Amino acid sequence: MSNSQKTILLGVTGSIAAYKAADIASALTKAGHSVHAILTDEATHYVTPFLLQNLTRNHVTVRLRDEAPGRPPHIEIAERAHLALVAPATANLIAKHALGIADDALTTILLATRAPLLIAPAMNGNMWLHPAIQAHVETLKSRGARFIGPDTGMLACGYEGIGRLWSPEGIAARALELVGGPVA
Repeated sequence: MSNSQKTILLGVTGSIAAYKAADIASALTKAGHSVHAILTDEATHYVTPFLLQNLTRNHVTVRLRDEAPGRPPHIEIAERAHLALVAPATANLIAKHALGIADDALTTILLATRAPLLIAPAMNGNMWLHPAIQAHVETLKSRGARFIGPDTGMLACGYEGIGRLWSPEGIAARALELVGGPVA
């Protein structure tokens, strides 16, 4: 890995917006960074590990039990990361991370990394505005997490309002800013 190439963890959760993670992964990889996708089980209903593996040219993690014996690869990648990006982030992921719950590969890796965290929420507007989620967002912000979005617009549930995933281009641009810009 060159000095300018950074390792970016891309967490993908079970939002219908998960398919947009392919565009984010592609943009970050094209910028010359090493992108390692971590999908929740629910995310695999919307985007496949095969797709993200082909876009990033890196193994995609879904379950920790699928790892090879030896030093845990999820700890090694968590330690090498320059940025952890979760896009899209569901209400479930935000709540679990704020509470320190590590019951799947993504939440475990997020607890193990000391890399800066960028979260791009995507959910129904009522969920986003719920006091519990807003409290969890404030908790995560107080620990240094950064948020991009959510945006307003037509939501998958048929409502219009806040909760839409920020544009993949905007998310990728913000991630690149946080790692020091694209590789030249």
